[in-house]
Amino acid sequence: MASPVHFLTIADTPEELLRRMLIRAIRLRGRPGHGLLAGKTLLCLFEKPSLRTRVSFEQAMRKLGGEVMSMTGGEVGIGGREAPQDIARVLSSMVDGVMARVMLHDTLETFASVSTVPIINGLSNWAHPAQAIADILTIIDEFSPGNLDGVRGRTVAFVGDGNNVARSLAAACAKLGLRFNICSPPGYEFDRAWVKKIESMCPGCVISQMADPVEAVRSADAIYCDTFISMGQEHERAERLNAFSRYQVNEELLSRAPGHAIVLHCLPASRGVEITDGVLDGPRSRVFPQARNRMDAQMGLLAEVLG
Repeated sequence: MASPVHFLTIADTPEELLRRMLIRAIRLRGRPGHGLLAGKTLLCLFEKPSLRTRVSFEQAMRKLGGEVMSMTGGEVGIGGREAPQDIARVLSSMVDGVMARVMLHDTLETFASVSTVPIINGLSNWAHPAQAIADILTIIDEFSPGNLDGVRGRTVAFVGDGNNVARSLAAACAKLGLRFNICSPPGYEFDRAWVKKIESMCPGCVISQMADPVEAVRSADAIYCDTFISMGQEHERAERLNAFSRYQVNEELLSRAPGHAIVLHCLPASRGVEITDGVLDGPRSRVFPQARNRMDAQMGLLAEVLG
């Protein structure tokens, strides 16, 4: 029996598989899946609250002709009521794939170490690869509709925390030939060892770290932001708001970017904190098409991993 193809991080996903996911997402968009995953079942497991992840994966699976069920972490009791490795062994004997949105990335690693079916990361504290596929799809829609290679050389500027979302998008950009600028206050940048790992995997890629938001967006085609306070960091709220006080994506910062630059945000947004209403709801925002693209992106992902 062939080993399952897990999807835990963009960094560990072969470039060719990443490309196939995006190409498949483009081809399946707006079309029925023709029963591609008929007879297969996906289990969606949520330790963290979810809107886009749950709806996009459930709808994608249904559109591909498969079945889907969802459970909360409280029902399962990961690491409390039952050990992660036992959960994964049981699930992989009953379903064809598991999408898990978890508190700790180690949980996914444990699942994958024993599972006989694909484990898909729906978000962990380390990575959010399913989001990154939708992000790249949105950039393709804007600058090179239907053509993945048409976005090579474009620049994404991420203003904010070097978090799970930023890491996943940076790795996707590196593998697909986009430049990535990340602008963070001291102490919130990417780990240098991780950047070196990506650079060694993707020779010629450009990941630039800087502290000045204006410098980051000056040549950007897409400006990306995310919450300054992720789930589980609420106790750091005052400290983080102080550290990120000059990193808001607002009208003034947007005016320093090229006129064609678009704005992205993975949502949920703290309006008036990391992004202003005027930018989020403005003509250069692609935030809600980006959210819609989660469903198409997940169709491409599931088609390749479970198909």
